[in-house]
Amino acid sequence: MRNPVETTALTKRYGRTPAVEELSLTVQPGEVYGFLGPNGAGKTTTLRMLLGLVRPTKGSLRLFGNPPGAGHLDRVGALIEGPAFYPYLSGRDNLRVLARHAGVARRRVDDVLETVDLAERARDRYAKYSLGMKQRLGLAAALLKDPDLLILDEPTNGLDPTGMADMRVTLRRLADAGRTVLLSSHLLGEVQQICDRVGVISRGRLVAETTVADLGSGGALRIVADPLDVARDLVATLAGPDLVRVDGEALAVDIDAAKAAWINTELVQAGISVSEVRWREPDLEKIFLELTGEPTHVG
Repeated sequence: MRNPVETTALTKRYGRTPAVEELSLTVQPGEVYGFLGPNGAGKTTTLRMLLGLVRPTKGSLRLFGNPPGAGHLDRVGALIEGPAFYPYLSGRDNLRVLARHAGVARRRVDDVLETVDLAERARDRYAKYSLGMKQRLGLAAALLKDPDLLILDEPTNGLDPTGMADMRVTLRRLADAGRTVLLSSHLLGEVQQICDRVGVISRGRLVAETTVADLGSGGALRIVADPLDVARDLVATLAGPDLVRVDGEALAVDIDAAKAAWINTELVQAGISVSEVRWREPDLEKIFLELTGEPTHVG
């Protein structure tokens, strides 16, 4: 099966200003791929190039193995920079206008409204929709052609926590049904909760492409014990000297969390007073900032 998205050295410059530089990434079938980076990193420009809305300066891109203009866009649904609808029409009528323009069967309108949980509010005017409902209607529009690939630009942008949670559930359900989802985000927590793999972009360049699990690896066992230096020497003997470091008033041990009980037992049997043994999750925000090299806020 062809990969839904592949880019090689994809580059876009505006004059001498680079927006995207030598970007090579791969989105695999059936996954939710998070395109993660600070605002202004080049995410939207990349998505617009994938959709043929912006011409690359150089490099190549393929959707389902096809170059731009080879008919692949019939298999793609997109929501870029927020949805735009007629405010005086209902949600259903807005979708009917789009369906007629795209040559899509009218029955698809009700199907996609059900998919995004808007069927009960389909008769309401778009102007009365909340921001979350507007985003879901935009997603419904992207689904009209029953695409194999969804390309979504910041789909939870501006939503409250409930709206964000609803959108995540919907996108995960779509992926579980066999669709591939490529979504951009500057929100690390969002990507962590929904995505299978992630590409991290900074200043137009891809700085990491990995699974979410690998991105979040690097936790450590935290041990508070007395005397600390004796505990350190013993744990270094048990786990290996390179895996133990002093972190303030505690030890940080780069070891599997399942070995916590064993370490604790050995310390107690050696007469060392142990007041805390717990697994400390990695600081994902710190990892993100280290990758991007930018002191930017990520949620």
